[in-house]
Amino acid sequence: MPESAPNQPEAKATMHPRNKHRMGYDFKALMKAAPKLRPFVAVNKYENETINFSNPDAVKMLNCALLKHHYNIDYWDIPAGYLCPPIPGRADYIHYVADLLATSNGGVVRKGKKVRVLDIGVGANCVYPIVGQQEYGWSFVGTDIDAEAIASAQNIIDHNAQLKNTIELRLQKHRADIFVFAIKPGELFDLTICNPPFHASIKEAAEGSRRKWDNLGLNARKEKEEPVLNFGGQNAELWYPGGEAAFLKQMATQSTRFAKQCLWFTTLVSKKENLRVLYNALQKAGATDVQTINMSQGQKVSRIMVWTFFSPEEQQQWINR
Repeated sequence: MPESAPNQPEAKATMHPRNKHRMGYDFKALMKAAPKLRPFVAVNKYENETINFSNPDAVKMLNCALLKHHYNIDYWDIPAGYLCPPIPGRADYIHYVADLLATSNGGVVRKGKKVRVLDIGVGANCVYPIVGQQEYGWSFVGTDIDAEAIASAQNIIDHNAQLKNTIELRLQKHRADIFVFAIKPGELFDLTICNPPFHASIKEAAEGSRRKWDNLGLNARKEKEEPVLNFGGQNAELWYPGGEAAFLKQMATQSTRFAKQCLWFTTLVSKKENLRVLYNALQKAGATDVQTINMSQGQKVSRIMVWTFFSPEEQQQWINR
């Protein structure tokens, strides 16, 4: 559950209780749902079925199978080089912010298309809107500065009838802006979500990719060879001038302009030290409630920062309205 201070000790809990992936991957069921996954599955030294997570094709096919088996998505694809996100972590974010909305609704999770969510940086994969729409029936607006990413996400929507009329995509033509030009005058959102770019430069992003390869035991690659990150990622997805801290400050500043158009603003924060950066920026911006939600997927610990400009009474009025 949310915590009020920005620098709480990291939680070591498992995934969210409603996360369909909390018990791991059932490869037999996944291969049945998506037979094309079968060639990528092998038995490891512990006699468990798995895939080679350093193989981009295997990771993408795993996502196809997960989305088919758990979320009824018949077609899903992304262009080469674009971010291929781990589905369990994306689902965790959606479930935790669903709990956040429930805090002003008598503890009851809100469902249905009347719940409107703004996804900043929807990407070519469109995963957050897919999970949110399929799990809770929410409607989404997804924005991105990359026209090819928007085209890819629209292609996914067009090939899955249940996503049509529930997910709208908008190209953000002003690269320096986050909420400005993304939110229309008078438009209301119950929630905003974001997985911000966390590197400060292309060089830093490449170094991060090399570290991931090292962690996967692939440090025998030639030094001059650029790592092909298994989860991919274009420049706009991985880095922002000034890094994550600069992006979060800009997000806090711009959120004040839409303080009464969005009930809750939320974002993932990759680097723990940036929690304090965003917390200070939000205090300066006049947010009435700032919380940190800790998440854990195996050994990976991440966190969501959430804030609102509404008092508890105003939050209740929003829900009633």
